[in-house]
Amino acid sequence: MSNADLSPLPATDRPDIAARLRDALLGASFTADGLLELLGAPAYAALSRSETVPALRATRGDTPLETLVRLFLLQQPVPHARVADVLPVADCLESGWLVRTGEDEVAATADVRPYGGPAGEDWFIVSDLGCAVGGAGGIGSRAEGVVLGVGGASTTLAGLTVRTPVAAALDLGTGSGVQALHAAQHAIRVTATDVNPRALHITALTLALSGVHGADLREGSLFEPVGDDERYDLIVSNPPFVISPGARLTYRDGGMGGDDLCRTLVQQAGERLNPGGYAQFLANWQHVEGEEWTDRLRSWVPRGCDAWIVQREVQDITQYAELWLRDAGDHRDDTAAYQARYDAWLDEFEARKVRAVGFGWITLRRTDAAEPSVTVEEWPHPVEQPLGDTVRAHFDRVDYLRSHDDAALLAARFTLAEEVVQEQVGLPGAEDPEHVVLRQHRGMRRATRVDTVGAGFAGVCDGSMTAGRILDAIAQLLGEDPVALRDRTPAQIRLLVEQGFLVATG
Repeated sequence: MSNADLSPLPATDRPDIAARLRDALLGASFTADGLLELLGAPAYAALSRSETVPALRATRGDTPLETLVRLFLLQQPVPHARVADVLPVADCLESGWLVRTGEDEVAATADVRPYGGPAGEDWFIVSDLGCAVGGAGGIGSRAEGVVLGVGGASTTLAGLTVRTPVAAALDLGTGSGVQALHAAQHAIRVTATDVNPRALHITALTLALSGVHGADLREGSLFEPVGDDERYDLIVSNPPFVISPGARLTYRDGGMGGDDLCRTLVQQAGERLNPGGYAQFLANWQHVEGEEWTDRLRSWVPRGCDAWIVQREVQDITQYAELWLRDAGDHRDDTAAYQARYDAWLDEFEARKVRAVGFGWITLRRTDAAEPSVTVEEWPHPVEQPLGDTVRAHFDRVDYLRSHDDAALLAARFTLAEEVVQEQVGLPGAEDPEHVVLRQHRGMRRATRVDTVGAGFAGVCDGSMTAGRILDAIAQLLGEDPVALRDRTPAQIRLLVEQGFLVATG
């Protein structure tokens, strides 16, 4: 499908009309909370699965909110008279938000989905028709330049992002503008780029309809639109990371071989960061035969940057190909065409000796330390979003541990993090537990097994005694040599601090 098949978009040069439209939407409670209350949780959740029937059933009435849901979210033609009671119809027709579909009906030219900001803001995400509900595969739209709305990847990255006040933020590959919208709440200057000019147009609509102004929108690939002397305190990107044969869909296919786009993005980000600045990405990476995936990712980290890389999921190449073939609606094609695309995908992987594909988060922080910290780990377990504060705390702990040798750790005081509980695991009726587990109930929700010394140490950490004094007391209790215990325990303390179980208090 060519871009010519996509609907003409509303104009971006009428901010006055966008403001009046926004006021009308809010006046009818066309918000994330209003939508959930109207549809109910099951119908609301069904939208993300490309299922619209429950929402259609819930909007059979004539209330203003039902009218707007059918018009902007479900793409149903609505009688002109009914819309005129809710929206400034003449303005919307003039600026292209609506078109006439008959003598008595109007239809939307773009999807508009209510989206709640982290502080209760009422925002609206604009996307191509059909793309607010279930993505491109949900409507079978495979136009090269189609622009999707907010989805799971968008909200994941938004939740991961460190939200501290900054001077300059860059949203690279902005799509429908979700990350730029978030960044505008805590950055003085926001730059958003995309290789797809249609995406920039839609981002401008998203920002205007959400009441956000002043973002600098630039066309181009990767860091090409950014001047050589421009630096940022925050870089975020939900890039077209899909590893595919060719670049058929701009929103997902990066156009480089294998995982080269994600690698290039990460490697070039370091030099664009101000000292202390963060770069945060979602990415896919190849698991290549004969190569450790952790080594592959470590090689991506630019000089002068700490890194925290978390692999959240791994799929074998058949699962991965099927996922993205369905995402594009290819499974609806005739069987021969589907099988040919599937075969091409497997040919691509076999040529590169790829056995699986990983998905996860990459966070860089510009530190310029003599010995940067690079943590690469697999964590497929549930976490608690938002994680922005957790990400920032990770790098704060990296700084602390880098500046404290073992002697300094033993002279420091610690407390057990508030969300941590201690669990004893063993057979029923046994006198002693087989092992002790410390478990977090917030953030990453980690769990770690500790030995008797580690459990005893963590259990009495309340900030009143130094680590060394606590170890001396444990040595006396266990009848151990206190010097030997002081020598072997700092590594365990360091790990508990690194993973957020212990908090340094002085």
